[in-house]
Amino acid sequence: MDESSGPLTNRNLDPGQRESPPYFSGRVRSDPYDVVVAGVGGMGSAACFHLARRGARVLGLERFDVPNTMGSSHGVTRIIRLAYAEGSAYVPLLRRAYELWRELEATADERLLMTTGYVDVGAALAEPALASCRDHDIPHEIMDGRELSTRHPGFDLPPDAPALLQADGGILLPERCIVAHVAAAQAVGAEIHARERVLEWEESSAGVRIRTDRGVYEAGRLVVTAGAWAAEVGRVRSDLVLAERQVLAWFQPRDPALYRPERFPCFGIVDPDGMHYGFPVYGIPGVKVGRYHHRSEVVDPDAFEREPGAEDEALLRRFVARALPEAAGPTMALATCLFELSPDEHFFLDRHPEHPSVILAAGFSGHGFKFASVVGEVVADLVLDDATRHEIGFLGFGRLAGRLPGHSTRLAAHGA
Repeated sequence: MDESSGPLTNRNLDPGQRESPPYFSGRVRSDPYDVVVAGVGGMGSAACFHLARRGARVLGLERFDVPNTMGSSHGVTRIIRLAYAEGSAYVPLLRRAYELWRELEATADERLLMTTGYVDVGAALAEPALASCRDHDIPHEIMDGRELSTRHPGFDLPPDAPALLQADGGILLPERCIVAHVAAAQAVGAEIHARERVLEWEESSAGVRIRTDRGVYEAGRLVVTAGAWAAEVGRVRSDLVLAERQVLAWFQPRDPALYRPERFPCFGIVDPDGMHYGFPVYGIPGVKVGRYHHRSEVVDPDAFEREPGAEDEALLRRFVARALPEAAGPTMALATCLFELSPDEHFFLDRHPEHPSVILAAGFSGHGFKFASVVGEVVADLVLDDATRHEIGFLGFGRLAGRLPGHSTRLAAHGA
């Protein structure tokens, strides 16, 4: 689930502090939905669209705004790439994701995906990315840090660092993708409610009964796409989806021409200080960088330090000064987001192991947004057909046997 806090808070007011909207009933509706989607961020917005365009009566419930900056699907840009170091099994899903993003662009009449190229640097990334390329015949170039820094002088890398460049990599615009999916879902009949918090759910004769802070709904199926709140909303063990505080920084380049999208690729770089990732200048006048796992802070998604501090900035600036020295100018922006970590950092895309009327899409672990378009399609398959043509067996709960659900019907106080 994605969320936001700007000058005005995006958290829901208590029911007694606001007027009930026209759709509030305080009782079970007599006209059940086919499916309720809990969380309308990157994954949930896509699920709402794919379900609705296949004829389902869909209700999307988002605790915060649509879109927002409280969870995982914000920050202006997200990386998309085919050469996938996280595992070769993801590549077929990525190919379909690219197709669906291009279809969404046509529907929205808006550019959502920009090709810049993407480079993995360091053996820990370049070697598994090369395996993905070889397994799936992905065009790529192998080079070293010297050649990469010569071709893209915004880098200053160790000359012998192994690197793999994949030309089809690039940038997605997450907030615009969410808006495009929601608008397309609404155009084919989906009902989307922002600022409505799911409090509890239980299986019923109709399928699932969902109670929110504004009403009670019946549906044939429930889809949980609640991001860092997924363990609570989905009622699985809390250690299956952990919230981790992440910080992003944008630094003004001394030579902006070096870091334009047409001259500078997105990147992942592993060095002795960890794995960093970044983007050319787009949307904010600075090069965007992050450190995977940042300071390894597992947090309560409703109670953590959202304002980045000096230590956050210094950690990212050290990397930029070393690897992108011409980008180490004044700080343009800092932002926090949340990773939703699974134990093995692979996704959960499966039916709930105890409640067959519930589908969970969760645990995207900082590398999931690029898949949102195809995740929406898979979710629609599972809800409407009880099966999917996509190979998702490796993303099932079965891989973590013995570490599965055990929550009460009532969500914890900080659930979404």
